[in-house]
Amino acid sequence: MGDPGLVLGIDIGTSGSKGVLVDSRGAVVARAARPHDTSRPRPGWYEHDAETVWWQDFLALTRELSAGAGDHPIIGVSASGIGPVLLPADASGKPLRPAILYGVDTRAFDEIRELTREFGEESIVERGGSALGAQAVGPKWRWLAKHEPEVFARAELFLMASSFLVLRLTGEYVLDHHSASQCDPMYDLREGRWAPDRVAAIAPGVELPRLAWPTEVVGSVTAEAAAETGLPQGIPVTAGTVDAWAEATSVGVTAPGDTMLMYGTTMFLIQTLADPRPGPGLWATRGAFPGTYSLAAGMATSGAITDWLRDLVGGEFGELAAAADEVPAGSRGLLLLPYFAGERTPVPDPDARGIIAGLTTSHGRAELYRAALEGTAYGVRHNLEAMREAGGGTRRFVAVGGGTRGGVWTRIVSDVARIEQEIPAETIGAAFGDAVLASCALGREPDIEAWNPVTEVVRPGADADVYDEFYPHYRALYQSTVDTAHFLARKNSLAFTPENSRQSRLR
Repeated sequence: MGDPGLVLGIDIGTSGSKGVLVDSRGAVVARAARPHDTSRPRPGWYEHDAETVWWQDFLALTRELSAGAGDHPIIGVSASGIGPVLLPADASGKPLRPAILYGVDTRAFDEIRELTREFGEESIVERGGSALGAQAVGPKWRWLAKHEPEVFARAELFLMASSFLVLRLTGEYVLDHHSASQCDPMYDLREGRWAPDRVAAIAPGVELPRLAWPTEVVGSVTAEAAAETGLPQGIPVTAGTVDAWAEATSVGVTAPGDTMLMYGTTMFLIQTLADPRPGPGLWATRGAFPGTYSLAAGMATSGAITDWLRDLVGGEFGELAAAADEVPAGSRGLLLLPYFAGERTPVPDPDARGIIAGLTTSHGRAELYRAALEGTAYGVRHNLEAMREAGGGTRRFVAVGGGTRGGVWTRIVSDVARIEQEIPAETIGAAFGDAVLASCALGREPDIEAWNPVTEVVRPGADADVYDEFYPHYRALYQSTVDTAHFLARKNSLAFTPENSRQSRLR
């Protein structure tokens, strides 16, 4: 028999990109990573330059991984990326401005209200599965039309990170069904197609991409792309998808009731469903595979808060986590509301703000760090409760992402939410999930239990009772401070000028 070859998976994340080469047995032959910055030119704005971030990362990772392939041929490619995002492009696919990112970007608040009035919230949820919020793409198109009309007038194509890479590699203009289903209110969830009347009202003149499933081969690497990337000409390329759904695929979250918790810059939760179940404050979407749906939730900040704290107080993550692990549950009387960049679910409020309640001069960085981990854990519990109320299941919970390292954060989440979490061997797996999708497209039908076995189960401990006391106060903290938070959010926005604020970046 000949060499069965390797599949390439590449993922473009918020603060870095990763890639893997995987063989036919699921073994990772080579891996590579590349950090990048996320531009924040104004409060509430988050952007990526597609050329210097997405494409340059893809080129760097592909060249490095190709060198690690040895004599094994690369026979397929799949790419995922942050989403949903809005990248307007001209007819040739050239970006017209930096991509406006997913729900962390809250610039289109006025347009959310405007489109909700225009179409009606009940109708939006009925057709698209989700009420409009910062995650939705439609309001960002409307924002572009109002605030950058010259760019809007030139826009002929609509791209996301994965579809941008597919276009560069193959010349094909395609978007997967899952990514499209996050483009509220432009996609009809039950019909599985674009909603032409709403597209015409929001993005007239823009040719929307044809739709495919993440496991479908949509083209092959062109001669031009092969010369630039070093990939073999003619190898198949799949449609790809949003990174979180690739990550869910990497750990087998594909059966109804399976739930993935992704510990990263933001906290993301995906639950697989057999049918659409819209829930207040959540996102109902298409799944990664035909015939599946998802109920999803996303916190605007999680790991981003610990990054901020580390920059503020100094130290390394391992050192801070170890110090936080010595602090008793409840952080010696601290309670943190993790809405540092607004919130997405189940509190869709871009003007919500972070709050640390209970501070005294006796508190130090260890208590603050633990309070940040506990605050995000309370947010996880809130989202899981909303999923159950929407009719979702609780069959299995799988934890993935960089935040699973060390165990402190996952233990706190299991205690707060009273859930068991499985931790697989490969926990930073969107790129690995891309390899799974590419393997499916090639007919390999990978066995995820063998490719990525569970290596640890985290169960609730004695601290769960302590957190049950704190949780009602966490829920009450937002309601009791929301007016003040909105006042301060307005003041923060008014205080910004290009002269008094250097461009900040989310790493």
